[in-house]
Parts: sequence; structure tokens; C-alpha cells
Amino acid sequence: MNAYFDKIEDSLAPIKEKLSNHPLYNHLETVEDIRVFAGQHAFAVWDFMSLLKALQIELTCTSSPWTPSGNGKIVRFINEIVWAEESDVLDDGTVLSHYEMYIDAMKDLGADTKQIEYFVARVADGDSPDEALEHVEIHEYTKKFVKSTFDIIARNKAHEIAAAFTFGREDLIPDMFVQILRKANKDGLNTAKFTYYLERHIELDGDEHGPLALKMINELCGDDILKWQEVETTAIKWLEARYELWTAAQNMIINNRIQH
Repeated sequence: MNAYFDKIEDSLAPIKEKLSNHPLYNHLETVEDIRVFAGQHAFAVWDFMSLLKALQIELTCTSSPWTPSGNGKIVRFINEIVWAEESDVLDDGTVLSHYEMYIDAMKDLGADTKQIEYFVARVADGDSPDEALEHVEIHEYTKKFVKSTFDIIARNKAHEIAAAFTFGREDLIPDMFVQILRKANKDGLNTAKFTYYLERHIELDGDEHGPLALKMINELCGDDILKWQEVETTAIKWLEARYELWTAAQNMIINNRIQH
């Protein structure tokens, strides 16, 4: 897209390679493994939505009386992404956020949603994410992942929030997840909702939201070298946190097998 993006992609290449070769993937062999994985990954789905809303607050006017935000391109980029992520339409006409779609798919798959739903309920009741994390039984790396996201949000730098949002997208989930679910479906287990979530999210990220997010970063940074450096640093840190999240899921899968 430009020289800045080329430099960032070069910097991200090592951690992306680590992610693509994470040992977690070798442990995803059954639907039960995906159920355990989903219990940790649900927190990333939720805080991805939180990154998105933080961007909307930073980049558009979300209060009344309304005032113009000054950059119509950025406003359009972010509102287009919010429109789909917060109110997507299922095949049957149901309208859900992607977080709600994920929770619905987890339940359909037989995965445990108690921890993520209790966490979100506490946040809805006024707890900060850090406070709510103290009351859920999830891996410490998963908690660290959520905390790292809100550390970025707390800095109130739109280009850094956009970096975490853009370079840590769900296209990191490999096609093998879908293949495992399709095999399970053939074996008589209904995995249609979870498969639909993955395919829908990957489709949107690749075809629409990914390119829009890159354009948004370009508009936010312009020719400001410091901002581009901060985008690069944030992206690396967030992908490293994602690697630890994958490690958390791997450890939980191993522990689940030992217990059963």
C-alpha cells in the first residue's frame, strides 16, 4: 500500500510466522478441543468489539449535540465496519453482533459460555474489565490479553487502537478450524453456526474490513513518522499477546484431556 506498510509487514513477519506455526494447531484434533479453545477465544472476540467501539468514539461523534469529526473518509470507514460487526444479518434474517453470534455458536457446539457471559455481565453492571477479570476462571494469559487491549485503549491514540484492531484480525484463525467442524458435522454433530461464524468473519476481514482498516490507518498516520512507528510497536505487542492467548488455549486443551 505504501512504504510504511511495507516496513510494518517486514517487522511483523517473524511474529506472524510464530503464530502460524503455534503448537496450538497440533492440539486441535476434535470438537471438544475447539470447545475448550472457544472458551478462551471468546474473550478476544469480545475485546475486538471493544477496540472497534473505542475507535468509533475516538474518530466519530457519538454524543449529542453532534459536531462534525473533520475527516469524512475515516468516519465512513469506521461506521461501515461497526455496521457489520455490531449488527450483522444471519441467513435466517436474525440481526446480531459478531460477539453474540459467537456465543450463540458456542452454545450450539456445546461449549461452555459461563465465564465469558459472567464477565460481560459484570462489565455491563459497572465493573472495569480489570475488576471483572478477577471474578472469572480463565487462563492468566487470556486475562493478560484482555488487559493489554485495554492498556492500548487507555492511551487514547486512535492510530494505536487501529493498529491493534487491524493487524490482529481473525484471519489468524486457520482454515483447519473449519475443516474440523465440517468433519464433525459429517459425523452427526451440528456445527453449522460455528462454521458460519468463522467463514463469515474471515470473509468480511479479507474482502471488506481488512482493506478498510488499512485505509483508516493510512488516513490517521499520513506522513507522521512517529505515528507509523507507534503503529508498528503496537501491532507487534498485540500479536505477541495473541501468541500468549493461543498458548493459553493450548494449555487448557491439554489440561482438559488430562482431566478426562
